[in-house]
Amino acid sequence: MRRRSVSLLGLAGLLALPLTVLPQAQAADGLVSTGKAVTASSVETSAFGPGLAVDGSAATRWASLEGVDPQWIRIDLGANHTISRVKLNWEDAYGKTYKIQTSADGSTWSDVYSTTAGDGATDDLTVSGSGRYVRMYGTGRGTAYGYSLWEFEVYGAPTGTGGGGTAVPFGSHLRPYAAGTLKPSGSQATLDQKVVDYYNRWKSAFVRQNCGNGWYQIISPDADHPYVAEAQGYGMVVAATMAGADPDAKKIFDGLVKWKIDHPSAVNPNLLAAEQDVNCRSVNGGDGATDGDMDVAYGLLLADKQWGSTGTYNYKDLALKHIAAIKKDELNPTTKLLKLGDWSSSGDQYYYITRTSDWMVDHFRAFRTASGDTTWDAVRTAHQTQISRLQSTYASGTGLLPDFVVDTNTTPKPAPGQVLEDPNDGAYWWNACRTPWRIADDAVTSGDATSLAAARKLNSWIKAKTGGDPNKIAIGYKLNGTQISAGSEAAFFAPFAVAAMTDSGSQAWLDALWNKMLATPIDTSSYFSASIQLQVMITASGNHWVP
Repeated sequence: MRRRSVSLLGLAGLLALPLTVLPQAQAADGLVSTGKAVTASSVETSAFGPGLAVDGSAATRWASLEGVDPQWIRIDLGANHTISRVKLNWEDAYGKTYKIQTSADGSTWSDVYSTTAGDGATDDLTVSGSGRYVRMYGTGRGTAYGYSLWEFEVYGAPTGTGGGGTAVPFGSHLRPYAAGTLKPSGSQATLDQKVVDYYNRWKSAFVRQNCGNGWYQIISPDADHPYVAEAQGYGMVVAATMAGADPDAKKIFDGLVKWKIDHPSAVNPNLLAAEQDVNCRSVNGGDGATDGDMDVAYGLLLADKQWGSTGTYNYKDLALKHIAAIKKDELNPTTKLLKLGDWSSSGDQYYYITRTSDWMVDHFRAFRTASGDTTWDAVRTAHQTQISRLQSTYASGTGLLPDFVVDTNTTPKPAPGQVLEDPNDGAYWWNACRTPWRIADDAVTSGDATSLAAARKLNSWIKAKTGGDPNKIAIGYKLNGTQISAGSEAAFFAPFAVAAMTDSGSQAWLDALWNKMLATPIDTSSYFSASIQLQVMITASGNHWVP
């Protein structure tokens, strides 16, 4: 295919924008777009995703829907850059009338190049501009088809501004995992794009702005109430992590922060009330739930690292207060194990009961780093000790953990029956289904031997149990591996993907789990399963990081 270099001063059909030829030294800036997060207005089919335009291969391409204008493809460079050159390697479906635009925030765009006389092939453009986002915005197709690019290359250099303060933009992969960690097969750009696609569907289904007051919420159609703390915690972690792929991430996060501040626990106002009704009022006593509070605190720490704490909210201060409140009212000071919520106190029947899905080891590490409080080292050790002991004593053949553990002041053991929620409280059920993800999140980010051993035990059992077929992962198991219920649910199959990442011999198994997730439509009636799968996909693609 022919190559054509275009000078801005002599370009036919150029719109009336003052564009400047740059000095030759600037034109030698490096390629900064390969592997970055990309979104597009549409795709012709899933085989032509936008990430294929930045994968460094001239044999793969993005293609938009056919016969529709306008269309666009947008690259997030992850931080503010000066832009000196853009190269478009068109497939046969090219843009005749299009613009190259830059933006600092993904919302307000500036034109750095425009033409009404594009003729395909390769457009190698010298431009002058700056921004974190660069897009090709096509308004007139050169054929009856759509727009299609083999490669979309952006050349430039970081300006040092941090992209408006986003320190770890989604898709930047600035925090590598432990050596030997697997990721699903395929290009990094494609993996990232699959996460962005799923996130956009999740956001449409569950992110809300109800009741005014500047609030954002994650709605929970499958919970006892429309809004629960667990969902808000998920939302805060996800929003802070997806900054860079979603220009509204900080706005959503701040709306969730306002919700947290305006719905304090009745027990400890630095924690979040666990449940709100359709009118956004806290109900059922207004006390806190440990699972939600753990993620709220963690999300605030992520936000402090992403955007700093000098804006509307002091994320670091809020995080430290939240962490201190968890320690005071949601941690058993004797056992160093998490309680069910701030509502449980010494002497009640729940004081020595804990929920395994709350045992978020990487969160304990982040709390220790942020607060400097060595108590969190003891807390982490206590929970890891119980994970190992429960696996070896009660699930030696499976590694499965129960939903709830009782008698934590003497000899901790799986719940003998219903102690809080369900007759299966002592089984691997709707709470413990998250534990492979939570345990392996720490394993892949820290490389900790205890977490790795626990995750690998789970992975080895489930891979053998199903014969490597993720469609055979059931809904719930007794600790000995006996299936409880038939069917397939993302909350149960997705978490095993993170465990699979810890085993060098599980690439095919991990790929099968990843493809199972991609093939499963988002369940808009279940924030629980969808939110778990999204966070698993974030980790599996290499985008989970510990502040």
